[in-house]
Amino acid sequence: MADTNELATLIKKFRFTRVLDSNPQTKVLSLLGTIDSQDAIVTAEKTHFIFDETVRRPSQDVTNPLPIFYHCENEYSCINGLEELKELTSNDIYYWGLSVIKQDLKYNPTAKLNLIWPATAVHIKNNEQQNFHLIRETPEIYKKVVEPYINEMVNAGNLKWVNNILYEDAESERVVYKDYSADNKKESFILLPDMKWDGLSIDSLYLVAIVYRDDIKSVRDLKPTDKEWLTNLNNKIKSVVPGCYNYAINPDELRIFVHYQPSYYHFHIHVVNIKHPGLGNGIAAGKAILLDDIIESLNYLGPEGFMKKTMTYVLGENHDLWKRGLEEELSKQLKNDGIPEPPKIVDGFALNH
Repeated sequence: MADTNELATLIKKFRFTRVLDSNPQTKVLSLLGTIDSQDAIVTAEKTHFIFDETVRRPSQDVTNPLPIFYHCENEYSCINGLEELKELTSNDIYYWGLSVIKQDLKYNPTAKLNLIWPATAVHIKNNEQQNFHLIRETPEIYKKVVEPYINEMVNAGNLKWVNNILYEDAESERVVYKDYSADNKKESFILLPDMKWDGLSIDSLYLVAIVYRDDIKSVRDLKPTDKEWLTNLNNKIKSVVPGCYNYAINPDELRIFVHYQPSYYHFHIHVVNIKHPGLGNGIAAGKAILLDDIIESLNYLGPEGFMKKTMTYVLGENHDLWKRGLEEELSKQLKNDGIPEPPKIVDGFALNH
């Protein structure tokens, strides 16, 4: 295991270069800099508020019907923890102000920090502000453009960190649930907190389930023969997650979905509290596909499953696939669909063709 002070040591050596992205909705800031002359990315995200709630919900254990106390009279809550308060203005029954809330690294941290170092050009592009486009990926485009890219990414060794989690006990202290059998890798998976979750507030719970089977790189590889496997996996996640958090969340309060395109090409499933909207495009149409919908679709797709389906999704211009063929394919599609090209904009004015 890495030295627990390693992150603090590296952050102190961080030298700022420029802001990659600043999102006021998700309260996320991404900075590009260097550590020891190598590119580094620091992402800071404001943590969710701690609040007082006397009873979260009755215990689901009928043999022990005691209530579950949750942040009861917490000294760091958004009210009890107020240290400074400044009124900005008021009007009738409405008041506005600024406040400082008591912080504590264990119970109420200010922000969650992520560090990528050394960061590659791909990491930088993925964290930078960009324009987005709606891609209509036909099976032909997948075979021509996307599949070669996926194979290149996998063969380049970009999944080493995933294998470290699955087989080398990396991040073992963070694992929420592990179901592994060397004799039955197909049914095996590991469940751990996503890096987007601070690990404190159930309201913003975000887990990721990584499967052990390595023949599924993305939703494209799923076939009707995988329906039973996906159903069992879906039910297992809904069964174990509530118990892992003392039933502070119910099975029907979990948003379980898959990304396409995914951020890495080893099949994994996102598990998020359904009331948590602060994930930006991560839960938006054109990015997230509910696992229940995937299972249902396999009832109607042919024997090759999603490999023969046209997939429509959102892709940013910084993604390698954009310049490696999807920009050109999209231009062809719009022309074939009879969609006119937009006029060129110069100094805020549209020029006529």
